[in-house]
Amino acid sequence: MIFLKINFIHDFYYSKEEEFEKIQKELSQKISLRNNFDLEHLRYIAGVDLAYWEQNGKQYGVCSIAVIDYKTKRTLKKVSSFGEVTVPYVAGYLAFRELPLFLSALQKLSYEPDLFIFDGNGYLHYNNMGIATHASFFIDKPTIGVAKSYLKVKNTLYDEPAEHFGAHTDIVIDGKVYGRALRTRKDAKPVFVSCGNFIDIDTATKIVLEMTGRESRVPIPTRIADLETHVLRKELDDCL
Repeated sequence: MIFLKINFIHDFYYSKEEEFEKIQKELSQKISLRNNFDLEHLRYIAGVDLAYWEQNGKQYGVCSIAVIDYKTKRTLKKVSSFGEVTVPYVAGYLAFRELPLFLSALQKLSYEPDLFIFDGNGYLHYNNMGIATHASFFIDKPTIGVAKSYLKVKNTLYDEPAEHFGAHTDIVIDGKVYGRALRTRKDAKPVFVSCGNFIDIDTATKIVLEMTGRESRVPIPTRIADLETHVLRKELDDCL
């Protein structure tokens, strides 16, 4: 039973960069960097991670979604999908490859998450349209992007945050805050947090810090999804 309505706002049968660019620019005009939810009523958070591999000349991908209780940090549900990846890789338009697998996994979910955290970028993107932002238009939910490596936009570097938990520096490009370099563990590399949609950067930062445990510098929801993705990729690679 599907608990979350999906808005199929476009298909994925594109092969030209101009087509990708047109969709991203149209959607970017609708991004809202304001909260559309009450933080006090936040209950379920979903983490999303994807992985790819090549076998017999074909590319395959797997997507895992893990639903976590915001208060208890308990894992409530894990779902996944896999398949051959047919959308070509074009730098800056990775979401077009990832979204079909994400939407397929999403339809197996028996919970309705209040918010999604993606292992990737959101507003911190060339067209402000990383996977976290792009996906939000399909699910109409607030989203956050948390990337482990830095995507340099318009040749802008970031300043290292201080070494203590919660320290951050804003990534400002053309006078706009695209994201934050955030220290989620002392003496560990920062992660890069950006709004996906329907959320502001301060709230996104607060949620990421609250959802990060001692085991990793990344939030619990995406860490669980990442672990599941690696297990599934190995299993699938062995049986395909």
